[in-house]
Amino acid sequence: MKAVILVGGEGTRLRPLTLTAPKQMLPIMGATMLERVMAQLASHGVDEAVLSLGYLPDRFLEAYPDGECAGVALHYAVEPEPLDTAGAVRFAAEELGVTDTFLVVNGDVLTDLDVTALVAFHRQHGAEGTVALTPVEDPSRFGVVPTDDDGRVIAFVEKPPADEAPTNMINAGTYVFEPAFLDRVPLGERVSIERATFPAMVADGVLFAMSDDAYWLDTGTPQAYIEAHTDILDGVRTPSFEVVGRVGDSVRIPGSTVADDAVVRRSVVDAGCVVEPGATVVDSVLLPGSIVRSGATVNGSILGPGAVVEAGATLLPTCVIGAGASVVAGATLTDERLPS
Repeated sequence: MKAVILVGGEGTRLRPLTLTAPKQMLPIMGATMLERVMAQLASHGVDEAVLSLGYLPDRFLEAYPDGECAGVALHYAVEPEPLDTAGAVRFAAEELGVTDTFLVVNGDVLTDLDVTALVAFHRQHGAEGTVALTPVEDPSRFGVVPTDDDGRVIAFVEKPPADEAPTNMINAGTYVFEPAFLDRVPLGERVSIERATFPAMVADGVLFAMSDDAYWLDTGTPQAYIEAHTDILDGVRTPSFEVVGRVGDSVRIPGSTVADDAVVRRSVVDAGCVVEPGATVVDSVLLPGSIVRSGATVNGSILGPGAVVEAGATLLPTCVIGAGASVVAGATLTDERLPS
């Protein structure tokens, strides 16, 4: 099966990490988020995919020069200008040469969704499009999708006030489409799938949805990015991939160095990282090559590649230190972005 992977966003909520890398190229337990997404799709029969690119496209091409990721053959579709979601799908599908049922996936969502069951549901209902749904406590930040008893979508309500939402089932960012879907979207034009295409499909009675309570996480904020790691550390999620380097309640990726008297709890220390004597790292993610100097504390924060927290400095939730940036010795930062 073929898939379109949407990875064109700028990831502004994760800045400064995303100033130098698209968010889908940030690691999850030592491998890029994209690789984790692609491996999950491969386990459900996806063997060919196109990356719908916009922001920093060369980072993807440099990472996968052989045109393969997690066993899936890759194509690349670089938007000449932002085309929004439906426009991006149409543009990328042309590159992929779609002629049969295909998947569309948001590349910044981590999920254990049963994609095989979603495709089967889609075909059983003769749908033109099928949306995966997931329940959330607060649906006001998402597209809310009420359905009838047969799973046919009866409305598509984008980001309603919490007290007005008709359901807590939201658009989970994985879709199954027939090629006829592409005829709804003019090639090269900017079109929103949520605000234009889906409402038109609802009016035609051809959009269905399947709910699934499998693990689901939108990784678009620093807190969520940390949660993607702590959910695995805490056993909230049992990932489909092997987690290497477990030490107590943390993970130390091979190639990292942690001093014997340093304290590391509920954190991920990636390859090339150094945690010096007397340092403390709690509820945090250290990306490759970052350094925590002697006596420093990193709590509930993210260090970008090559970032340095100098001796005696303290980071409190939720700081994000960008690639190569330094926190001066003895400083105390709370909920800061460096560089800002």
